Amino acid sequence: MDEFQLIRSFFSKLSKKNKSSLLLNDDVFFDKKKGVVISVDTYNVRSHFLHFKSPDLVIKKILRSSISDLICKGVNPKYYFISGSGNKSTFSKKNLLKISQSLSAEQKKYKIYLCGGDTTFSNKLSFTIISMGYSKKIIYRNKAKENDDIYVTGNLGDSFLGLQILNKKIKVNNKISKFFIDKYYKPDPPTNLSQHLFKFANTSIDISDGLIDDLSKMINKQSLSYCLNEKKIPVSQNLSKLIKLNKLKKINIISRGDDYQVLFTSDPVKSRIIQNIAKSLGIKITKIGKIISGNNRSIILDKKDKQIRAKYKGYKHLF
Repeated sequence: MDEFQLIRSFFSKLSKKNKSSLLLNDDVFFDKKKGVVISVDTYNVRSHFLHFKSPDLVIKKILRSSISDLICKGVNPKYYFISGSGNKSTFSKKNLLKISQSLSAEQKKYKIYLCGGDTTFSNKLSFTIISMGYSKKIIYRNKAKENDDIYVTGNLGDSFLGLQILNKKIKVNNKISKFFIDKYYKPDPPTNLSQHLFKFANTSIDISDGLIDDLSKMINKQSLSYCLNEKKIPVSQNLSKLIKLNKLKKINIISRGDDYQVLFTSDPVKSRIIQNIAKSLGIKITKIGKIISGNNRSIILDKKDKQIRAKYKGYKHLF
């Protein structure tokens, strides 16, 4: 089973009497009456980050990815709780100082505050982060409409290349290497967009597991499909050059996850609003496809409008 089959089979029924749980089919818990929005994420060494040689960078990565769950719902993160399991080596005074300093910098950057957590001894390093914000409304999953345009913020694929470099599976010069590794450790969720999403987004999700899998999750309980245009999926100049130089397939890079950008759909009449907001905020927002009838299969088109298949659709935890 993957994690979503596991949830559907054993836990979804436990949440049916609690509307705020959203049937465990969204990124967050949302108590509409009290205006409380909460997300929970766990991160394990070797599954979510390679190692702990740079604790200051690892903690940035996991905190930013956690608050991304709120940002894509149109909610500004306000508080966080963090729990860690590790041993004397991972939680040495030197490492703990780096973690503390890094969290301090993140709090200033995102205007969030530590509220609590827990620490336990274990030889398996892991962190759990609870992010919390306040809002009387959110942008849900499964609210897409047929003929909606599909949009994504920022660029995709840079983080995956950073991971490939760290794993020594691809070689690039030092300057380019630093660019991709920074993208891996320091994702940049578009926090200043969150409150504007309500003006145009019908449904949304953050890209954590990968573009194609996350798009499928966003519409998973609707009788809808999608048509993606590979050539329109945004990548950085550095990645574009690397794709050409190494003759890589773009479609197999842009859906490997860890991007933490916002994926959303919108009515075509809202396109001008989206363009104006993107310009005023200095945020890159790109239209990459369309929601189509569920009577048709989901498809991906290349630059010649020929159907192609993605070898990798996203990351799945298998049990």
